[in-house]
Amino acid sequence: MEKVLKKTREELIVRNYSPKTVSSYLQALRSFLKFSGNKQDEPNQLVKNYILFLHKQNKAPQTINIHLNAVRFFYREVIKKPVTLTVKNVKRNKRLPIVLSKNEINQIIDCVKNKKHKLILSMGYGSGLRVSEVVSLKIMDIDLNELTVHIKQGKGRKDRISILPEQIVDDLKLLVGGKEMNDYIFESERGGRLTTHTAQKVFSNSLKKIKIKKPATFHSLRHSFATHLLENGVDIRYIQELLGHKNISTTQVYTKVTNPALKNIKSPL
Repeated sequence: MEKVLKKTREELIVRNYSPKTVSSYLQALRSFLKFSGNKQDEPNQLVKNYILFLHKQNKAPQTINIHLNAVRFFYREVIKKPVTLTVKNVKRNKRLPIVLSKNEINQIIDCVKNKKHKLILSMGYGSGLRVSEVVSLKIMDIDLNELTVHIKQGKGRKDRISILPEQIVDDLKLLVGGKEMNDYIFESERGGRLTTHTAQKVFSNSLKKIKIKKPATFHSLRHSFATHLLENGVDIRYIQELLGHKNISTTQVYTKVTNPALKNIKSPL
């Protein structure tokens, strides 16, 4: 198994898959190979049985699809077996994103005393960044004069430009003063970049402190950024660019979260 996984890892790296995808695929493939064992089932039936096995484990649709993509890659690119997998992707549950109100956002940020931690949350919301993008930012990636943030190699290995909140410029200047352009903005106490776990913990601690009961995560800051821009009348295609969405349909989910016209309708009760 280890030889197969090593070969798969090499193939993924050669094809420039992101480290996160490489890790996810290898983990999924290890699980599939353990399941298949010495079974002599026809490939499509084997994969189908594996998907049923994942369902019994109550795996989320998104997780199951990662496993499916990993298995497809394995058959097509690693062992190059002449077989066409007919198993389709699992239909994902359509849930609306968790969005925080502007007042809740202000409370979350204001309750943080550590200035670095406050800036982490401010950029997550104010620039619409994923937690991994926030902790990966280097000083060279921000333009304090143009108020822009250059997100490099975000999800899907894509670069994009987002906006930088003017309100945090002075605090950012203090934080990055004396550092090199290639240094991370948010460094850990031991040096190097801060972990995503630490940033997520900062958010969850703030949520508990002000007793917000919504099942929000750090990613809810990004959801709130998009929703509030839409409420402010920003064209959805600009929001798509700021978020780095490949398809406009991904961004359009926020039109289901907020609709000014619906909010003007009064209940007949």
